[in-house]
Amino acid sequence: MNADSRGIRNHNSESDGRLGGRSELTPIYTAASMAKLTTMREAIADLVPDGSSVAMGLQLEQMIPFAAGHEIVRQKKRELRLIGPISDILFDQLIGAGCVKDVVAAWVGNVMMGSAYNFRRATEEENPGTPGEKLRVFNMTNFSISLALQAGAMGVPFLPTRTAMGSDVPKGNHFFYQIISPFQPQETLLAVRAIRPDVTIVHVQRADQNGNAHCWGNFGVMPEGVRAAKKVIVCAEEIVSQEVIASDPNRTVVPGFLVSAVVECRYGAHPSPVQGYYKRDDAFFQQYHAETKTAAGFAEWAQRWVFEVADRAAYAEQLGRDRLADLGVKQHSYAAQTDYGY
Repeated sequence: MNADSRGIRNHNSESDGRLGGRSELTPIYTAASMAKLTTMREAIADLVPDGSSVAMGLQLEQMIPFAAGHEIVRQKKRELRLIGPISDILFDQLIGAGCVKDVVAAWVGNVMMGSAYNFRRATEEENPGTPGEKLRVFNMTNFSISLALQAGAMGVPFLPTRTAMGSDVPKGNHFFYQIISPFQPQETLLAVRAIRPDVTIVHVQRADQNGNAHCWGNFGVMPEGVRAAKKVIVCAEEIVSQEVIASDPNRTVVPGFLVSAVVECRYGAHPSPVQGYYKRDDAFFQQYHAETKTAAGFAEWAQRWVFEVADRAAYAEQLGRDRLADLGVKQHSYAAQTDYGY
């Protein structure tokens, strides 16, 4: 079977100026094969209604779906519950834009700089998403978030744990409940309530048009978040052929049957890193910290980086080619070849 008959064509990754490692195969899809392949605008409009619980930033400090978050801001979604371990500045942006009702998280801030000013203003003064009220935050730990999502993925109401015992985290927090083990010795434990997000949004290196996605690097709690969710949006640096995904099945972290929509979104995780594609943009985090100390400052920042750019391509153009080139992979580190034959 030749390449054209499979619906793919040869593609030189260097000729189009794109950065990072690339497959030599780029898909050509017909309308019939694009049931899940959609635009970011359509995915957010269709799958993230007001009042949704949304899990994002599940891979800790890498592959945070900033492009999806910015589209949520553009569409002025409201009354959202944000769920995640370490969101970095994405949650801060959604809070500042008035999209958020409450937060279930282990930490919210700017990992590089410390404080995130929208979050602090919302918790200490007034939450833009709930005028006249402060932002409600359900404190979790990274491990208890993982357990809650795992319980959701398993379809059980809770999972027992010792974590957080002896701390203030469970106090006044309905995600924890003290229980007694039914087995000897009948020790005291904490039950962590299951979390089933209405939608989980993840960013990965590559996926096919059915949502089967390859991901490598730090998973964080992404696998649990995907399996616990009612709907899943996969944002990928590139859409590749089914043959590319099938060639390495053990790297398929997100199976397509769990996915509601898949979006091709180059640089969709910037300024966080995507291993094999681009590094963390440290300067961007510093600039964000300096420019969002006031609500007015954040409004100016959002106008420039969210509202005045129609999509991620325009965002990348505003970043500039030299900056993107500097973020590209300088020293490749490939995995050893794997033989799946018998």
